[in-house]
Amino acid sequence: MKQILLIDLHSASHELFHQLTAQGYYVHQVNNAFDALIKMETLTLEAILLDFAVPKMDSFWLLIARRAPTPIIVIADANSELERINALELGADDYLSQPVNVRELQLRLNILKRRTQIPVNDITEQQVRFDDVNYTVHLVDKPLILTQTEYRLFKYLYERQGVVVTKAELQQRVLHKELGRFDRNLDMHISNTRRKLVKGNLPRDLINTVRGQGYSFSF
Repeated sequence: MKQILLIDLHSASHELFHQLTAQGYYVHQVNNAFDALIKMETLTLEAILLDFAVPKMDSFWLLIARRAPTPIIVIADANSELERINALELGADDYLSQPVNVRELQLRLNILKRRTQIPVNDITEQQVRFDDVNYTVHLVDKPLILTQTEYRLFKYLYERQGVVVTKAELQQRVLHKELGRFDRNLDMHISNTRRKLVKGNLPRDLINTVRGQGYSFSF
């Protein structure tokens, strides 16, 4: 299911939430920086919708959001030309005026997706090589240099591709400790690995988050 992060304070967001859900999207709605960062780091998102009304939305939000290889669409005040210009100057991919038309949002997402698609061939098993000495994975002859922990996580998931591996199993087999209730180490390592995939023009979603279960590797 396509996932969208909605960072919003307006009461009108409830209507947008229900409209997007009706169109088949899974909407993660937050209203603060901490929750937004957690979602950005742990989910594969179709888009990030930012409302300038959220406190510290300006450059702070957009600079943080640039870390994610996800289209950033600002929800701007319909009567504020300065707000819309400011959003684009700060790095937003696009903007929509309130109230948001869901059909227009879908069309803009499709356009942004075509623009940002990673231009690499489909990766097959024959195009993946592991260098256990240098902790490097070669994908379609592109080197992915990882830390030792990131490398072991990537290889463990790869060897079990198509199977959902629980966080508890990864924590125990790769990090060699029990999974604590508030332990974020595993999510952080996965997030860093995905960021390196994107930086190397490789598909971020080779490692998929399976909500409420764990992670899986899939071509």
